[in-house]
Amino acid sequence: MRNRREGGAVAGAPPAAATALGDGAGTVAAFVAGLRYEDLPAAVVAQAQRCLLDLAAAAIGGHATRLGRIVRDHVARHYGTASGARLMFDGRAAAPAWAAMANATMIDGFDSHDGHPLTKGHAGVAVLPGLLALAAGRRVTGQESLVALVLGYEIAIRAGIATHRTCSDYHTSGSWNALGVAAVAARLLGHDAETLRQALGIAEYNGPRSQMMRCIDHPTMVKDGSGWGALVGLEAALLAADGFTGAPALVVESAAAGDLWVDLGRRWRLLEQYFKPYPVCRWAHPAIEAALTLRRTHGVDPAAVTGIEIASFHEAIRLGAHHPRSTEEAQYSLGFTVAAALARDGLGPADIDNEALADPDILRLVDAIRLSERAEYNARFPAERLADVVLVLADGRRLASPPTPTRGDPGSPLSDAELEEKFRVLAGPALGSARSSAIAEAIRALDRPDAELTPLLALLTDPVADQAERASSQASSASRNGAKLL
Repeated sequence: MRNRREGGAVAGAPPAAATALGDGAGTVAAFVAGLRYEDLPAAVVAQAQRCLLDLAAAAIGGHATRLGRIVRDHVARHYGTASGARLMFDGRAAAPAWAAMANATMIDGFDSHDGHPLTKGHAGVAVLPGLLALAAGRRVTGQESLVALVLGYEIAIRAGIATHRTCSDYHTSGSWNALGVAAVAARLLGHDAETLRQALGIAEYNGPRSQMMRCIDHPTMVKDGSGWGALVGLEAALLAADGFTGAPALVVESAAAGDLWVDLGRRWRLLEQYFKPYPVCRWAHPAIEAALTLRRTHGVDPAAVTGIEIASFHEAIRLGAHHPRSTEEAQYSLGFTVAAALARDGLGPADIDNEALADPDILRLVDAIRLSERAEYNARFPAERLADVVLVLADGRRLASPPTPTRGDPGSPLSDAELEEKFRVLAGPALGSARSSAIAEAIRALDRPDAELTPLLALLTDPVADQAERASSQASSASRNGAKLL
């Protein structure tokens, strides 16, 4: 993996002084213990609620996947308990760390959740399951749940940027979002500063240093490692409470990462999050956006397309153009996702699974794709993700897009209405309109002084309706096969 420039720093081998320790642990401990709801700007509270809604949408999307079924059944079979933390939209209980693992893996299994550009990955996918697992059986106010969610994001995002800065390989999100989960657990369990320090050290040392580009080249259900990040982060906090030691966490305490921690509570990294309009790898989004814009602007009939030329940054091109055999392969295929979006004028859950994988109209377009890498796009990654697309038509015309960024970044955000529509499309067919609306309202209500997390926790963990009820719900709402996210 080649070095990448991010936020003014060069990712790659750490400098010789990287093992010198700074005071990051003390800064983090003060932030985790001292952050109050009153300290959160209104924009941060609103963003936390947006993230929560988006994660709930991804969880219900992941619930329907084969990956989701496998991991829930596995955890219930091997780590199930009579009481404890419950699996999302399932109802069965398991040991808290394993419930967090299953829930994070389920969200990770449906690639539509929020992320941060400089981490090249995802924080909330592990932080929310960690919070939900620990909230089981505890009284947690709505405002305290928002504080915990925010501090988990803030710790995880900085740990992710530090990981890319100081490690020679590109590791999955689980390698660093484990620290966000440990911080949330420390807050809810009341760890003192030294116990938190040990928990962060345990989480960093044992976090899955899985290689992201291996999953890009060979997509399977292991994906972004976030289920293991949630498991390790929660276990780290519980072990630290029992006296197990693990410090130092170098992504927090090394001098090389020190500048990332001094602005805790002043710079809110949560506001830098992006939201996805399409349930596939973020690296494919610029090309999807460019292709759809050409189709719609010029009224292109997909049947008239004889060639598709896609230029993007190295990591996006690594996604390749192939015929996927599973939804995991489809979510990590640049060519397939662009072809599906062109063929179907959008990209939703049904376009990356089941019959879509064998759709001859999509596969013909996949075979017409040619990929190339642009040095200027490489130089701007990961802070920016860019692509351009040329559609070659049967009549000889070449329709070319300009360099196209991703939609959903802070500079081109999805509106609240768009995120709510995304949630409705994913949740409605499985949960019905009443429960979907109740989840959205419970999330909106968390900032009220009298709100508690318990009602939302029940809505997110009660099992989905049985097959007959689901069929009735689907008949009275937009068909999942016909629905697009946005």
